[in-house]
Amino acid sequence: MNLDTLRINELIQVAIEAGNEILKIYDRDFEVVNKADNSPLTEADKVSNEVIVEGLERLYPNIPIVSEENKLTDFSVRSQWDWCWMVDPLDGTKEFIKKNGEFTVNIALVHQGDIVAGIVYVPVQNKTFYAIQEKGAFLIDGHSTPRLLRIRPLAEDGVLKVVGSRSHNSQEVDDFIDTLRKEYDNIDFVAAGSSLKFCLVAEGIADIYPRLAPTMEWDTAAGQIVATEAGAQVLKYPELSPLVYNKENLLNPFFIVLNPKMSVSK
Repeated sequence: MNLDTLRINELIQVAIEAGNEILKIYDRDFEVVNKADNSPLTEADKVSNEVIVEGLERLYPNIPIVSEENKLTDFSVRSQWDWCWMVDPLDGTKEFIKKNGEFTVNIALVHQGDIVAGIVYVPVQNKTFYAIQEKGAFLIDGHSTPRLLRIRPLAEDGVLKVVGSRSHNSQEVDDFIDTLRKEYDNIDFVAAGSSLKFCLVAEGIADIYPRLAPTMEWDTAAGQIVATEAGAQVLKYPELSPLVYNKENLLNPFFIVLNPKMSVSK
């Protein structure tokens, strides 16, 4: 695998095709069932996964896939992988069910524990966020040409903008925001669903995203590289060290996405 020859446009098309299949179901009535962990599952999750798996296996048949909707390969095998895909075929299923449009398709490429490329597609908005390690983060809005993304100057309008989960907020996040008030007089909280929260930081709409609630690696992989290639940091909290991917346990620790100029206490 060579990132210089990564077939990013074809990978984006796979994400868009999955998103189009999701929208066909989104526009009609659909059944919701609960998985073993009590999280919701719809037909759209499964159809999107089928499209993505077929596309990735066609483009890169030798790179294994870790997906929320696939049976997880045992770590004794996964630990030997240099490369793998990390896929969430429909991130924000609760937002999909609520029909508020804040759900995404996520495809990321992992190399030895690091995210090196990622795509976040927003079907309802027809927006594609993507990034490749050391090549920047970009937004394609509709059929526009790619626009380079950069985080905004910290609280440039005098207001610290904090983005958080619309459906998975926690007391820990509320307490964290209270600690920020010691340094910032004006704080606005923006609620959003799915990996869009990473993208809001990358796009310069928010300054920080504290995620002090459970997530899985497939929830965060693609969004993380979009944010970091736009200039943000993604760090475990309170350790303030990097996230690692394709771990034995795919549950993420708590983390924060922030402007590197922010000072955050452990």
